[in-house]
Amino acid sequence: MTTLSLIGAPIDSGQRRRGCLMGPAAYRVAGLAATLAELGHQVQDRGDLTPGPLPEATSPNPAVDQLPETLAWTRALRAALAGALAEGDMPIIMGGDHSLALGSVAGAAEHAARIGRPLFLLWLDAHSDFHTPLTTVSGNLHGTPVAYIAGRAGFDAFPPFPAPLPGENICLFGIRSVDPAEHAALLGTRIAMNDMRVLDERGVAAPLRDFLQSVREAGGMLHVSLDVDFLDPSIAPAVGTTVPGGATFREAHLAYELIHESGLMTSLDLVELNPFLDDRGRTARLMVDLVGSLMGKKVFDRPTRSFG
Repeated sequence: MTTLSLIGAPIDSGQRRRGCLMGPAAYRVAGLAATLAELGHQVQDRGDLTPGPLPEATSPNPAVDQLPETLAWTRALRAALAGALAEGDMPIIMGGDHSLALGSVAGAAEHAARIGRPLFLLWLDAHSDFHTPLTTVSGNLHGTPVAYIAGRAGFDAFPPFPAPLPGENICLFGIRSVDPAEHAALLGTRIAMNDMRVLDERGVAAPLRDFLQSVREAGGMLHVSLDVDFLDPSIAPAVGTTVPGGATFREAHLAYELIHESGLMTSLDLVELNPFLDDRGRTARLMVDLVGSLMGKKVFDRPTRSFG
């Protein structure tokens, strides 16, 4: 049986709104490990990662914020993910802002290259995160992971990404906030851009099944990166980057069930949960419930609950 390895990544360095570093603790308090164990999984909580010494690093873009901290976390997460996968575990990263994917996906890509399998990325997010350290205006590095993963230039301060993913191996799902510069750059790639209009027109199932089928046909590994702001802020308020018009509970549940039924997911990020912005743990509990869907929980298994 594959062990689910819970790895805490209390990262706040990818943006300026504090609180995401409390995310791993919130997942533990909301019962993530117990929920997964109740579904019959073997679960190991490896505790929280800590970054190594901060490297000396600067960027030609003066807007870039907390680059040394982000680099240290990137290296720590890359090693942790590659190590967990090499042991045969399925790592679940409890974040932490989305800059953690700079390291987590790099670790998954390192392992995939080592065993000779292609890596695919499913990015469940309101944002495309396709800026580079050179193009970002905000300077927030949580807006850069997909560009790093896809091999865009501008990441000279970072370790070279192992085997950058070709565009057809990346699926952006649920996006609805993309800067013009990001959009122009994305148009030059083969990345699947399933924004909310696509999901409104085609539904959740059709485009997701298309992507999962491409993973299956290639014999690929699948890293899923789930941002709280993939969900509509009316049901998941504990995120600093809210964008109206996100996925409903039912849409998210369907997407996660389909991912589980595919049997393709090999690693998972849970990012941007900011408990400081939550309403009595509402978002944390919702995320734990939905991660249950990713790991085999069905809609008829859910009891009636109150948010009180």
